[in-house]
Amino acid sequence: MKRTEYEDVPCCETVDVHGDVVNRVHEILPPEEDLYDLAELYKVFGDSTRIKILYVLFESEMCVCDIAEVLGMSISAISHQLRVLKNSQLVSFRREGKTIIYFLTDDHVRTILDQGMEHINE
Repeated sequence: MKRTEYEDVPCCETVDVHGDVVNRVHEILPPEEDLYDLAELYKVFGDSTRIKILYVLFESEMCVCDIAEVLGMSISAISHQLRVLKNSQLVSFRREGKTIIYFLTDDHVRTILDQGMEHINE
């Protein structure tokens, strides 16, 4: 088998496009905008502080002060990351008097992290 310039990546001996396969895959490929949005979503999971906040919120709904205490971080740092999570629709909030309580938007968040954790522990 022929190798590319990257020695560990095999490639075809000849350039012979398999039109039936290419057409079938092209038909089911999601729209470019959806792929962009998916990539942006996964970027949110690229920060360990945000992952920690999500794990904290798995256990209980909490205000910023409580999350900061659990993680040993500043309220400002937690607030910044919560804003990113909120803008990505992973975290929602409600007001209880003067307190803002944060919680996971839905179970998809847990599923995404559970599957990621399962993958790295294989």
